[in-house]
Amino acid sequence: MSVAAGTLGCMSSAYGYASASRDRQPPLSGPRPLDELPRLARETSAENPWPVSILSQKYHDAVARWPGAWVEGQIVEINMRRATSGYITLRDNFDEISLPVMGFREFVAKARDFHQGDRVVVHGRPDVWMKATRLSFVADDIRRVGAGDLKAQIDELRKRLKGEGLFDSERKVPLPEFPGCIGLICAPQARAEGDVITNVNLRWPAVRFKVVHAHVQGQQCPPDVIAAIQHLDQDPDVDVIVVARGGGSFEDLIGFSDEGVVRAAANCRTPLVTAVGHEDDWTLIDLAADLRASTPTDAAKRVVPDVREQWQLVSGARMQMFMRMDARVNNELRLVEGYAQRPSLLHPETMLDPHERFLDDATQRLERGLTRIVDDADFTIEKLHASLTALSPQSTLNRGYAVVQTGDGHVVDDTSPIAVGDELTVTLRRGTLTATTTGVEPGH
Repeated sequence: MSVAAGTLGCMSSAYGYASASRDRQPPLSGPRPLDELPRLARETSAENPWPVSILSQKYHDAVARWPGAWVEGQIVEINMRRATSGYITLRDNFDEISLPVMGFREFVAKARDFHQGDRVVVHGRPDVWMKATRLSFVADDIRRVGAGDLKAQIDELRKRLKGEGLFDSERKVPLPEFPGCIGLICAPQARAEGDVITNVNLRWPAVRFKVVHAHVQGQQCPPDVIAAIQHLDQDPDVDVIVVARGGGSFEDLIGFSDEGVVRAAANCRTPLVTAVGHEDDWTLIDLAADLRASTPTDAAKRVVPDVREQWQLVSGARMQMFMRMDARVNNELRLVEGYAQRPSLLHPETMLDPHERFLDDATQRLERGLTRIVDDADFTIEKLHASLTALSPQSTLNRGYAVVQTGDGHVVDDTSPIAVGDELTVTLRRGTLTATTTGVEPGH
């Protein structure tokens, strides 16, 4: 009681209280003495109330007398980033009731190896933080009971669906490069909806949206999400579907690991992108989707291109095309100029020079050949003429001889057939004579 009184004295010294009349006069300067305050709650009244600090201190003192306890539950949130203090949220194994738990250095060292979904027992004591009169459970020990029920069930479902091939990469459908319409599944008035639409419009303003609102946590989440996926998948205008939800605890995101939701995502023919939770959050729908984005903003960047980048690509392609066309034209101009500078075009008559030389050579060869042939022929004729001349009777006549022929033209080379009185023709070098035989002498 002395400790409480000391604490109260310190607390009351920080405040100034004055007795309040029924007309609620302004407080007087200086605190009211403790002995003037009501000792018990039933003694307080509108005219004589307790200060907030007194009530907070009494709560603190009352809770401080409560014994420590072991508490069993499932971790749905955990934050052990700091070495001096940490926080977890325990969820009852059966009821929708959660308990915030905090601990200090010793507790943090023990809790670092735990994760969302772990089933644990925690020892601690209740405490009231007087600054905010907030009840909390300060833990000093934590032990693992076994894998959390939900986590174990989800892991078992994951293995079974994986065995059916629902997560195979062959089932993944590539996203359209330039979607015209995006189907968006999210909670009504959710921040995720604004993040997706705003970032998509900044990157690709021409795109349209078809938004389907659904519950994204709780018992209504799975049927709503399944119906939304099937509705958008049947819409021929929708090119890609985005399922978006902001961050949340493991418990909040459990609906996206429902078997029906996973099967609806796997059977969706339209490309499906999930953006559920934060980068570290994973649900089974992420494994069945065609693409998993870390956040709704990341999903917006994945489903549409950046119009500025596309303009840069188009500008670069146009520039490259013009450069290639210019280079091609310049190359053709150089070829034409090269052709124009050729001697055959500057002096086309030079093309006839080889043919003219060929004709001249052929003419010379023909002349030489014909001359040789004529010379050979002349030589042959001269030889024949000489031979003929040498064998000609005229040559004999020229040497003074005569040819004697009978009347019928036979050459007389013997006197036997000649009789006296036969007429003979005598051919001389020049002219002929007709003679009559007056005598015949036989040859020896």
